[in-house]
Amino acid sequence: MNTFITLEFNKILQMLSDNAQSESVKVRCLALRPTLNEAEARRWLRETTEARCIIDLNGPPPLQPVENLNKVLALVEADAMLLPEQLEQVSTFLSSCRRLKQYLKKAEATGSNLAATGGSLDVLPELEEEISRRIENGAVSDRASTALSGIRRKMSWTSDEIRRKLDALLRKNKNWFSESFVSQRNGRFTLPVKREHKNNVPGTLVDLSQTGSTCFIEPDSVRKLSGELSTLEIEEDSEVRRVLYELTALIGEYAPRLKINVEALETLDFIFSKGRLSRQIQASPVGLNAERRIRIRNARHPLLEASSAVPLDFEFMDGVTGIVITGPNTGGKTVTIKTVGLLSLMVQSGLHVPADESSTFCLHAEVLSDIGDGQSISENLSTFSSHMTNIIEILNRTGPESLVLLDELGSGTDPAEGMGLAVAIIEELCQKGCLFAVTTHYPEVAAYAAARKGLLNARMAFDRKSLLPLYRLELGEKGESCALFIAERLGMPEGILERARRASAGQRSDTFEYVPDEVTDESPQCASKPRQIIRQTAPKQNKPLRSEQFNIGDSVIVLPKNEVGIIYKRTNQYGELGVQIKGVKTLVNHKRLQLHVPASELYPEDYDFSVIFDTVENRKARRILERRYEKGTIVTHDEGNGDR
Repeated sequence: MNTFITLEFNKILQMLSDNAQSESVKVRCLALRPTLNEAEARRWLRETTEARCIIDLNGPPPLQPVENLNKVLALVEADAMLLPEQLEQVSTFLSSCRRLKQYLKKAEATGSNLAATGGSLDVLPELEEEISRRIENGAVSDRASTALSGIRRKMSWTSDEIRRKLDALLRKNKNWFSESFVSQRNGRFTLPVKREHKNNVPGTLVDLSQTGSTCFIEPDSVRKLSGELSTLEIEEDSEVRRVLYELTALIGEYAPRLKINVEALETLDFIFSKGRLSRQIQASPVGLNAERRIRIRNARHPLLEASSAVPLDFEFMDGVTGIVITGPNTGGKTVTIKTVGLLSLMVQSGLHVPADESSTFCLHAEVLSDIGDGQSISENLSTFSSHMTNIIEILNRTGPESLVLLDELGSGTDPAEGMGLAVAIIEELCQKGCLFAVTTHYPEVAAYAAARKGLLNARMAFDRKSLLPLYRLELGEKGESCALFIAERLGMPEGILERARRASAGQRSDTFEYVPDEVTDESPQCASKPRQIIRQTAPKQNKPLRSEQFNIGDSVIVLPKNEVGIIYKRTNQYGELGVQIKGVKTLVNHKRLQLHVPASELYPEDYDFSVIFDTVENRKARRILERRYEKGTIVTHDEGNGDR
């Protein structure tokens, strides 16, 4: 069971991570989990609120990734020499610290603690200035040292002198050369001499062209100057390395203060990521209470477009611990409970949620959910089996401080048994004292919720004119699937609709009565109030029980396989009727039967049903016994083989 994935909390964490600048902070965002500490949750929420306020006031903060600086500090600790580009990364980091400090200074007018943290940033201007003076454009600058400046001046003069002499040689003997310019090959100044004239230019052959027609020769006339230039290059490299080691050692001295800045920027990056997310999903700060109360006003799922989402109002009012939501398919029941669960996780993680600021949430030890189709092909589990496996685990883990969310409770199996399971599971949740919200299509479950103390019905609104769901939750109201109404509007024949209404009305004629029972040791959570038990009773109207509405000879549909059978025996004390299906007699609970065609429409009055239900031998034996006693005559009676 992974509630974070089911409720899409993982997607919220990914959005949070995308707002972070540093990889280490991105990892921290993905690892964020709800806290059970109220003080910590309030502090997290306050940080998010302050970050959002500062962003709204001054725009996004000038934060930079810190990964490069961490690598640089690791090299310093290993006594390695930093390269110019690595030194520039330190300078860039210090510049970011300086700009962030200025940014937070502007926000001090808000009076937030987060703005005040700018004072703890050590911008180290002397270090930034020293690096900027000695490193330019990814290289050690001429200003890095007096010696380096002198060496480079000499190198420049020597190079110019070499070029001057070679240019003079090019102009004097143009026909010897394939090109009219000096080129450098393998770090040496050369002339492009035609192959046939290579002996006319005394010097050292440095390289050949690809075709071999041009020889690149360093003339003897510049050999001395070239040697001097090579010596100067060695001196330059030595001085550059000395400067780099000097700067590396300087950074080593500042390393402890730099590490403190890194930690500060990572913390600020994380907090401002929460503020950015709040702005991104148009969220608000909400209240947090120490009681078991949730009140949500004008909320929406944070992954839905704000312009198209219908606002949600949801509340566990005084004395209400469970809400049963009914309504049409695709009406928004699932989105509703997912929204409640997701927003609860977000608030408990210190994140703003898209809801009015008047909303308030409480802390949950666990948010447990069974939502969606959990069928597993690899484990060969049906949808119903998967749901039951999840629900059993949920019931085992649920405590008084849990929030439980169950979608389509009792679905995927025989309707009568599914309804019974749904009621029993809800009753168990009531006994555990947790907060819970369930969705269901069973009107019997809604009837149970209407009578059970501590439960509240809710429905998803439905537009009967457009036949479209409104995705609006209405607390305190029972919903309906609207299947018959939709079928009628779409042109279903009246005869079929009437038959469906009769079958539906018969199937739903039972009601629930709730009788206080004595407190038992089995329910320690409810020791302060009487436990209640459920008794299924006949409706209070003066109508016959549904089981008594069937007659011998009625054609019925047996659920859930939709087999057609004929009633051969009236109801017994267990509410079972005898039904003959494909020539086999069996006992079936009346809740699994729907009237197909009444016997009055199939058979004439005083019809002998023994023609259908008796064997030929039984009928002959009955006729004999009706006239006289005859020894050895036996009539067998088939009572059926149990509930099919």
